[in-house]
Amino acid sequence: MLDTVRLAVGTLTVLPVKPPATVDRSTWSRAIVMAPLVGLGLGAIAWVLGWAVHSASGSSLLSAVVVVAAMAALTRGLHLDGLADVADGLGSRRPAAEARAIMRRSDIGPFGVLALLLTVLVQVSALSIVFSTAASAPAAATVITSAATSRAVVTAACRRGMRSAPEGLAAQVVGAVPVAVAMATVAIVVACSTIAGALVDARLAVALGAAGLFACGASELWRRHCVRRLDAITGDVLGSIEQVSWSVYLATVVLVA
Repeated sequence: MLDTVRLAVGTLTVLPVKPPATVDRSTWSRAIVMAPLVGLGLGAIAWVLGWAVHSASGSSLLSAVVVVAAMAALTRGLHLDGLADVADGLGSRRPAAEARAIMRRSDIGPFGVLALLLTVLVQVSALSIVFSTAASAPAAATVITSAATSRAVVTAACRRGMRSAPEGLAAQVVGAVPVAVAMATVAIVVACSTIAGALVDARLAVALGAAGLFACGASELWRRHCVRRLDAITGDVLGSIEQVSWSVYLATVVLVA
């Protein structure tokens, strides 16, 4: 179990942890199932930083920027990098193998820059509204549950039957999670998000529940589009799934709440 925790934290965050003693397919499977719990912790840290800035400055926009920056810093920016790479690969309109080769390059093209810009704008705008219109409890619930949900959909994308690229992280995790476990993970996270909202008020419960469902639906549509164009799920695709679902979650909360 300790190896699983170390692998999950070491892979999904920038936090320094001792490498696991042994790593096999089973360890990877358990580690990716723990992704929502890791997201829960990251979301809590990011919200505390955002709340501290909001308390000190009263600026909702600055608080939103801090939350987005904290989430990027705590994950080494891997998900944003994955989103940019996938945007460049898809934007090239090349065959699958060539598109994946473009995604492996270290540079970022115009499609990647545009994807990053629009995604960060959506996230910052939504969080700014959350901080400006909600007390600390609703804002905390939104930030923390959004981080957990955006990791749960990554777990779902790694369920058995999914086709992975032959190299990189995806080769280790995609297809490693039993379907029942992946679906249960998503259901539990969405249910817990709804309950968290209900502890604040009924309207937030509806907003967080709807956000979870829309984020899951959007991530699945995005995954299918990526597989159709790239012929496989890569580590970059997993990162882009996290960013798409997080953005949709936050935007839905603002629209529904």
